[in-house]
Amino acid sequence: MLVICCWALLVGAAGALAALALLRLIGLVTNVVFYQRWSTELIAPGLEHRPWWLVLGAPILGGLVIGAMARYGSEKIRGHGMPEAIEAILTGGSRVAPRVAVLKPVSSAISIGTGGPFGAEGPIIMTGGAIGSILAQALRLSADERKTLLVSGAAAGMAATFNSPLAAVLLAVELLLFEWRPRSFVPVVAAVCVSTVARGFLLGTAPIFPVASTGLHVAPAVDALCAVAGLLGGALAVAATWLVYRAEDGFARLPFHWMWWPAIGGLVIGLGGLVEPRALGVGYDVIEQLLTGRATVSLIVGILVVKTLIWSLSLGSGTSGGVLAPVFMIGGAVGAAEGLVFPHVIPGFWAMMGLAAVVGGVMRSPLTGVVFTLELTHAWGAVLPLLISSTAAYALSALLLKRSVLTEKIARRGLHLTREYSTDPLETFFVEEVMERRPLLLEGRESVDIAVKLTRDTAGCGDGRRLVPVVTGDGATGMVTTQDQLLAAATQDATRHGSSTVADVCVPSPVTLRPDDTLRRAAYLFAEHGVTQAPVVSHGPDGRVVGTVTLHHLLHARRHDLTEEHHRQRLLPGNRRRAPDAVPT
Repeated sequence: MLVICCWALLVGAAGALAALALLRLIGLVTNVVFYQRWSTELIAPGLEHRPWWLVLGAPILGGLVIGAMARYGSEKIRGHGMPEAIEAILTGGSRVAPRVAVLKPVSSAISIGTGGPFGAEGPIIMTGGAIGSILAQALRLSADERKTLLVSGAAAGMAATFNSPLAAVLLAVELLLFEWRPRSFVPVVAAVCVSTVARGFLLGTAPIFPVASTGLHVAPAVDALCAVAGLLGGALAVAATWLVYRAEDGFARLPFHWMWWPAIGGLVIGLGGLVEPRALGVGYDVIEQLLTGRATVSLIVGILVVKTLIWSLSLGSGTSGGVLAPVFMIGGAVGAAEGLVFPHVIPGFWAMMGLAAVVGGVMRSPLTGVVFTLELTHAWGAVLPLLISSTAAYALSALLLKRSVLTEKIARRGLHLTREYSTDPLETFFVEEVMERRPLLLEGRESVDIAVKLTRDTAGCGDGRRLVPVVTGDGATGMVTTQDQLLAAATQDATRHGSSTVADVCVPSPVTLRPDDTLRRAAYLFAEHGVTQAPVVSHGPDGRVVGTVTLHHLLHARRHDLTEEHHRQRLLPGNRRRAPDAVPT
């Protein structure tokens, strides 16, 4: 863990630099395309009135360039970054090709800079992850250690982009690590800390969207309305996710190569930009207006309708761009719309609720949604209402959709992914609780004839591959199968060269368990050595065999887990009368 932490510090610094470079590159492309000037300042494409042909044509041209880069460079640049990072972790041994570290930010900058309604966070996740993965590939590391550095780079890029260290760590835990262990958590936090400190020197430490929350007081009735806001945000999240994958299905049915799909997505973006120009680009300025309560009704409606449609439909085309910034904008818009009806709390309060709700519903990461909103706005007094809103959206999304916008793409590639965290039942049981306490033991000096009779007379010996522990005179432990015994006996009868002993046909046991070993350790040893049974040896110098454990015993933990999950029973006496024919148990 400590060695990986040292490398993670370097990855964190590189992630901050990559985030800065990507933001500057997006600003450069936007200024060159829409304002015909050389500047790296991050600016919205629709900030000033632009000719219709430029608003319509720029996204199409950008889509053509991205399609060519994906086809002739790397197909991994398609999509919004997070599913690709997850796939690299799950199936690629956390290996990312070096060219992805270059092509992904460039393609995303072109996509966003030409008007694409996407964010920089997905690309920076893939870029930062690629930096960590490339470093790990240059070292002698395991796949899990490569994963840790990959996620460290991804989280570092996120933290530097939004000045949100805690949300970046939570995002890593909820979406990328698939575990909560010191060996991965500590290095990720180290990388995020370095990245956040570096961001302070590069981009400043102020919140991205500061909200004046002085005097914030939330009444119980408002807390109840936060649940309603969460359900509305969750419904929008479900609709947007559904649109993304219906669009992907539609593009898949087109009779030409996917290289041209981003250009069609660009046409959708251009048409939407003609209706609402402020829906183009990253839209940080629009998010700030929504969260500070300065958005007009026309802007709220335009973003809610146009941004949702062009983001969902164009993302399904396989272009390059992130999902968080669009989700922030769409969530802020639905919350601002609710604020037109709900009671006033502080400016931007309901936009904050909508933002947290849509993040929780789209990404199925409710805690990340809460912490992101808090770190973006510094409205720390809104913790409880944000938690209510985000969790309500998460619950609705989980009930209505089988998978999220992130995991659906993984499932469509033939992979099964679960993000539910629970205790491994194999960790909660010890070997001594499930082992067979009176196993058949054979002495090494026993003749094979006698051993065969013993195993035949023992219940359940019909399996010819049954393993039986063997104890030799020097205290060593071995294993023998009944089949081996029978073959040895047959050989003995055929040759008539004296009596073979069990020690002649047994082999040393590759696995020896202790009574206080967990069933998880037993399962790992079984898998490592390719066995299905092992003797259990007591502690101490004598080390006598006190039992055996088989695969059947390992299932005991799973059966107990299923019982606790599905078996319902009344533990306290109820008020109902017992039926006359009821039989007490």
